[in-house]
Parts: sequence; structure tokens; C-alpha cells
Amino acid sequence: MIKIGNIEFGEKPLFLAPMEDITDPSFRYLCKYFGADMVYTEFVASEALIRDCQKSYKKLQLFDFERPAAIQLYGHQIDSMVAAAKMAEEAKPDFIDLNFGCPVKKIATRGAGAGMLRNIPLMLEMTEAIVKAVNTPVTVKTRLGWDDESKIIVQLAEQLQDKGIAALTIHGRTRMQMYKGEADWTLIGEVKNNPRMKIPIIGNGDIKDAESAKAAFDKYGVDAIMIGRATVGRPWIFKEIKEYLEKGKVMKPLTIKEKVEIAKLHLKKSIEWKGEPRGIFEIRRHLSNYFKGLPHFKETRMKLVTSLDVNELLKTLDHVAEKYGHLDESQQEDDFSFFQY
Repeated sequence: MIKIGNIEFGEKPLFLAPMEDITDPSFRYLCKYFGADMVYTEFVASEALIRDCQKSYKKLQLFDFERPAAIQLYGHQIDSMVAAAKMAEEAKPDFIDLNFGCPVKKIATRGAGAGMLRNIPLMLEMTEAIVKAVNTPVTVKTRLGWDDESKIIVQLAEQLQDKGIAALTIHGRTRMQMYKGEADWTLIGEVKNNPRMKIPIIGNGDIKDAESAKAAFDKYGVDAIMIGRATVGRPWIFKEIKEYLEKGKVMKPLTIKEKVEIAKLHLKKSIEWKGEPRGIFEIRRHLSNYFKGLPHFKETRMKLVTSLDVNELLKTLDHVAEKYGHLDESQQEDDFSFFQY
């Protein structure tokens, strides 16, 4: 059992990673439904938030069904990040998470996200200022380092802990790797097994199924696991992993009909949250990926990613259930290459 702030988690908790244009309330609803122990908002830009950008401000809204939940902030200026953290605190998140790990060029090259890995003194000063400015527990998500020549995470973890953070999430890649190659969990394990570290360490990177999740817990001893890309089009991965960890059994693959019902629920929640047509437009990525790998699916997929009519989408989903209802998830091909952010 681990504790972050005043929140206690059970054994081997599973966290939903913050992902831009992905982890909105409708998706968080599904992940919580399937057993996610902790969820995070999409990235909230500090500069946009303090300028009263409504899109950023709306990202702060949290609901009772998803707690515990964290708001994740990013930025490269201390004053703006402190002000944004104070605004975020008004939304009463369970944690405020600092994004020092996003590798996207437009964020990292201006010094935010993983760009902070090129200016450790600023990262530490910013972290300390935010911890002191808010009463809500502050956590950090970062990477191993900027590149292969600067994998500084073992020392950096100690430094961040000294600044008062409540937990640390580590993605097992450098910024320059982006999402290429394999995540290196050895340094994550080294941080966790450092006797000086007292805060929970959350591992992230390449958790694609129940077996890889169990291996990460067993081999590296992390306190929790955070799952990102593998949840897209597959929010039930949390249930799969929990059944495997608790019972040692692989969950029976979902049928296509079951996945259709999940997609319909996701569509409904997205429209409830964002209205039409935006709620439809922003769920397209999810709708197509629920059924990624189905044979001869191109024409149907085009309908799912182009239609803005709810009834037409529901009819298309019913068609998927009817045409492919004899298949289950095991007869689809796994492919995570579609998702880069």
C-alpha cells in the first residue's frame, strides 16, 4: 500500500497517464469504470491559464466520480507556474502534477515539459516555489534525462524529493528518444531502490498488457504503474491488469459487440461534456481505435472519423457489431504506432 499526501492506494495501483486531447472527463470516466486508481487531466498550459484562456480553464474541472485525480501543469516561467498552481488548487485536485516530461518539440524547445531537463536549477527552483505556494500535494512527472549522455534521473529524483514533492513518476526514456525504442526501466528501478528515496516512485513506459505490468512491479519494485498509449482504444486494460495481478488469470478477450457498447458510452459521455459537434469531433481518435486491426475496416473507419451526426455514428457502430460480432479482441492486431504526442 502506498500513500501520496493523504490518499492511500491499495496494492500495486494503476494510474492513467495525462495525455493531451485524450484524458478528458469522458475518457477518464471509462478508465475509472474499468479500475484506474488514479487519473490525470490533459496538460494545462500555465501561461494560457493565467491569461484566462477558457479552454485551459475548463480543463481544471474535476468530478466526484474520478477522484482521486490530479491536474497537470506545464510551463517554463516560475511566476506563471506558481500562479497557475494557485488557480488549479481552487479546483480542489487531490494532487498538482508538474509536467517535466512532455517531449513534443513545440513544448520542449521553449524550455517547458522535458525541456526542463536542460535546466535543472530552474526545474528545482520552480518545484520548490510551487510546493511552498500551495497546500495541495505536488507531484512530478519526468524522464530519464535529455539524451543518452545525460541520464540524470537518479540524482534528480533525490533533488526533487528534497524540494518537497509527494511522489515522482518516471518515464523510462530520454527526451530525445521521444516514444521510439524501448523504455529503460533499469534506472527507474535504481531510483526506487535508492535507500535515500522515501516518496512513492511511479513507473511509466511500454506497459501494454497484464504481463508487462506484472513484470514491472515484480522486477523493479515500483510503487505504482502509469499507463498511457496502451489505454487509447482500450480503457479496459486496467481491468485486464488487475485480474491478472490479483488472480493470475488472463481476462477473457472482449467481444466486438462489447467494445461497441463501450464506444457508444464513450460517445455519449463526450457529448454530455462538450456538446455537439465538438464532443463528436474530439472522440474520433478513440472511436476508430476501439476497432483497430479489424479486417476490411477502412470504409467503416472513414465513417467513424468523418461523420458529425450522432445517429449516423450509432448506426455505424451497430453495423460494426453486426458485421464483426463473431470476432473478439484477440483477433485484432495490436498496434500502438498510431499514437504520438
